[in-house]
Amino acid sequence: MSAFAKIKAIQNSLSSSESKLAEYTLSSPAALRDLSSQQLASAAGVSQSSVVKFAQKLGYKGYPAFKLAVIDALSKKNQQHARLHGEITLDDDFNAMADKLLAAKINVLTETRNLNEKDAILDAVRLILNSHRILMAGVGGSALVGRDFSYKLQKLGLNAIADTDSHMQLAQAATLTADDVVIAISESGNTNEVLRVIQEALRNGCKVISLTRYGKTPINHLAHIELYSVAECEPARLSSIHARTAQNLVIDLLFIALIQASAEGRATLTRTNQAFERLRQS
Repeated sequence: MSAFAKIKAIQNSLSSSESKLAEYTLSSPAALRDLSSQQLASAAGVSQSSVVKFAQKLGYKGYPAFKLAVIDALSKKNQQHARLHGEITLDDDFNAMADKLLAAKINVLTETRNLNEKDAILDAVRLILNSHRILMAGVGGSALVGRDFSYKLQKLGLNAIADTDSHMQLAQAATLTADDVVIAISESGNTNEVLRVIQEALRNGCKVISLTRYGKTPINHLAHIELYSVAECEPARLSSIHARTAQNLVIDLLFIALIQASAEGRATLTRTNQAFERLRQS
């Protein structure tokens, strides 16, 4: 998981000292090669203890591990091809707008991929395959992502439930058991309606898979398996676009991994595809 992706994902929730360290790391990552924790603290204008706490907040044991992660991320970043950066403005012509949007989407997809570890995806696959019912929880655009995922799961013969009405989601959660799973989708990680669905499901011993922004959020705090999506800090008109782009990548990763893991699912998918082929030919 890229150190840069971690920092960007939690940047809006950092303290003043942490924000200074985040900004310094993102703007001058190469400088960390030669800096001790005390030197980084001085350069960023914070205390040495803040550096250690910042590293630990990102999931590293201490500054040395954080420093190595930044150097590794920088090396990988330098190997990538240069791409267009910049916020889309009203003055952009169509080509500039399209190129910027494509570049932003590629970045969101890359960072979302880097945030999700193999083990978490495979754990989620096993939980989904062993569940009797799979309930999607989400509102707005996240509910639409959940509905799309439910369609994919149904093609594999899995009992997936998706309703865009949050009251219906809550009612369905009340009927779940320990044999079921909730997939909770929320870019912010603190959507109140989704939290209520999770809390109701947990009362019945149900398992929860969360798909939220990286960092400590109320929703992933309650989840048994945490998956992450990234939406860059963009104006409101673009943040929802990037959020859906990232969420769709994660559900597609799960869907392909489910196909790979389940021979029964592959057989069912073949039958559903054949049914659609007959429909097209009629």
